[in-house]
Amino acid sequence: MGQTIQATGVIEWRPQPGPQLEFVRSDSFEVVYGGARGGGKTDASLGEFQYHEDRCRGAAKGLFVRRRRTDLVATIARAKQIYSKLDAHFNQARSVFEFPSGATIRFDYLERDEDAERYQGHDFTRVYVEELTQFPSPGPVDKLKATLRSAAGAHCGCRATCNPGGPGHSWVWARYVDQAQGKFRRFNDYPDPFTGEVLTLAKVFIPAKLSDNPRLMLADPMYVAKLQQSGSAALVRAWLEGDWNIVEGTYFDGWSPRNVLTPIALPAHWTRFRSFDWGAARPFSVGWWALASEALGTAQGIIPRGALVRTNEWYGATGKANEGLKLSADQVAQGIVDRERHMDRGSVPMGGVADPSIFAKNGGPSIAERMSQAGVHFRPADNTRVGRAGPLSGWDQMRARIRGDGIRPMLFVFDTCRDFLRTVPLLTHDRDRPEDVDTNGEDHIADETRYACLSRPLRGKAPVPSGNPPDLWGRGGDGGGDWKTV
Repeated sequence: MGQTIQATGVIEWRPQPGPQLEFVRSDSFEVVYGGARGGGKTDASLGEFQYHEDRCRGAAKGLFVRRRRTDLVATIARAKQIYSKLDAHFNQARSVFEFPSGATIRFDYLERDEDAERYQGHDFTRVYVEELTQFPSPGPVDKLKATLRSAAGAHCGCRATCNPGGPGHSWVWARYVDQAQGKFRRFNDYPDPFTGEVLTLAKVFIPAKLSDNPRLMLADPMYVAKLQQSGSAALVRAWLEGDWNIVEGTYFDGWSPRNVLTPIALPAHWTRFRSFDWGAARPFSVGWWALASEALGTAQGIIPRGALVRTNEWYGATGKANEGLKLSADQVAQGIVDRERHMDRGSVPMGGVADPSIFAKNGGPSIAERMSQAGVHFRPADNTRVGRAGPLSGWDQMRARIRGDGIRPMLFVFDTCRDFLRTVPLLTHDRDRPEDVDTNGEDHIADETRYACLSRPLRGKAPVPSGNPPDLWGRGGDGGGDWKTV
């Protein structure tokens, strides 16, 4: 379309050069504008419909959604500022702006995934999704895309904005951000969410930074200073730079690069075991672990005595968020056997702990019994999540291992365990029960890891580092401490 946006009518809002302009001028079917706070993303969505209405006139039919009703208040207030100059009338009862041309844009919320179903059969030429990462799965958003059609032949498309973090961080990152190797990257192989057929609908991810919105900085010169008073250095960096590798407010906030290791050969006498979380329609997860019998120095740091090392994993997912492979217990057991044939298992026979639900008989052999017949044996895991007196509960055990003494973790993950690294560090707190994980996210690997931690619980207090200064940990020291496993 070129750098100049052609407009025939009265235009009140105009995009700033850079990401906003790219967002407004893109003719791709799907455009996602993601990154920093203050990057001008909401204005870009509202302004894009202004240009869409100018081109398509009465054929322009928009739907603007957010996860919660309260989140729409500020957005509607900003829309009134932009659209009132175009003589658009806001129908409060229907939450719809009506333009003189006959164009409309409706504002609504999708608090539950099922809310998207009420739009089936509707026709829209534009769907705008604000804060895409607040949706735990892409299901409701993909359903809304099915409403994009126009009998008048108007150009249809989906537009979305997002910040790092939130329950949907993982799937948004995997679907859009991880594929974007360069700025304004296009992707053309788009799987239809209903048929699986690969379509030729282009999608674009546009990264955003605060520096892309100079109007905000002129209007509020103290904006950055106020951000710096509102959160940690990591959070401010994520807000300013739109860094998708930094997520504040995650459940396991002690997670750091120290927990990740390049795969190495571990001593054969270290105990090996599995942990398993069952799933059919939802993903299952198998993790393979080694328990350190003594401290081990590596090029990346010390693995303390009693630490757990995740060496391998198998995540039973289709590649779509929270969608399982629907394998039978026998198929999963055979898959475990096949993988262990090629795995460094040490000298100790493999056993493990599993989701207690697989031991339920329900009128026939349990899932655990069927897997045992294939040679894959488990014992019921401790399924405690939160709120237990005495020894640390499940999530507390996992947090304690992740943090260790603040320098040396007690839980490590090989960097080949990509699904663990994609999901666990980004899990968030449950909104209604902050002491627990938000189970709307992909928590299956975290559950399986919790089983592993509770099977080898830590007791005692976190050790206080002494002797070697922090910059020498990993090149010396005894790797000891007051943690004990039982």
